[in-house]
Amino acid sequence: MSAVTRTVPAPTPASGIGKSVRDSLVIARRNLIRMSRIPEMILFGLIQPVMFVVLFTYVFGGSIQVGGSLSSQDYREFLMAGIFAQTVTFATAGAGAGIADDMHKGLIDRFRSLPMARGAVLTGRTVADLVQTALTLVVLALVALLIGWRAHENFGKILAGFGLLLLLGYAFSWIGALIGLSVRTPEAATSGGLIWLFPLTFISNAFVDSNNLPTFFRHIAEWNPFSTTVQACRELFGNLPPGFKTPDAWPMQHPVLASVLWSVVILVVFRTLAVRKYRSAAV
Repeated sequence: MSAVTRTVPAPTPASGIGKSVRDSLVIARRNLIRMSRIPEMILFGLIQPVMFVVLFTYVFGGSIQVGGSLSSQDYREFLMAGIFAQTVTFATAGAGAGIADDMHKGLIDRFRSLPMARGAVLTGRTVADLVQTALTLVVLALVALLIGWRAHENFGKILAGFGLLLLLGYAFSWIGALIGLSVRTPEAATSGGLIWLFPLTFISNAFVDSNNLPTFFRHIAEWNPFSTTVQACRELFGNLPPGFKTPDAWPMQHPVLASVLWSVVILVVFRTLAVRKYRSAAV
């Protein structure tokens, strides 16, 4: 009696895109577990934006004029889109420091020895940072509601506004990834991630009406991708104060479209540069 041999088909290898997605999710899960075990990372990330809300609302709010109004309530609603945008962009420094720390500890070298997609390490890290940023936004929105901020548009527009904020934050996280790969220590990544963010966020319409800025700085603010997202969120939240004059610059006249375009361009350019830097460092 002859034995019947059964041929087991070889497993079909995952496609390039499928493998990259799977590997990225594994890295993202690893980073989220790590964040959950260090809750002070999230806590400290919340302290700064809450401090900005309190300082600008209760210290400067009564003396800053927006749209011809000195009402503290009008300024409070005008301010919050800027605070939300600043929060998601300042997460860039944390993304860069995290990647630099992994590089410094040799963890990236261990990942390179594994049969995984090259861009998955960076994609997983930025996705985990995006989840953390989203949680921070939720808490910050609750704080804003407690101090009197209100959105006056429908739920769909409000969600779209927060979606634009997260898209900008994810795009900027790739700038942080490139910085983290380009420096030697986490401390340098933190400094390098913040030094350019301060002029970007303050030469903008985040905290003051850009119409009141000197001509040179006004033009910079009107074409600033950060300002564009802030303006888009104010429109989507219904937070433009009475009498506010929208600047004539194209990004300010079409802020939602301009915000998406800016974020996509930044994402594509800096993801390409960061992955290329990662690959060249692996050689």
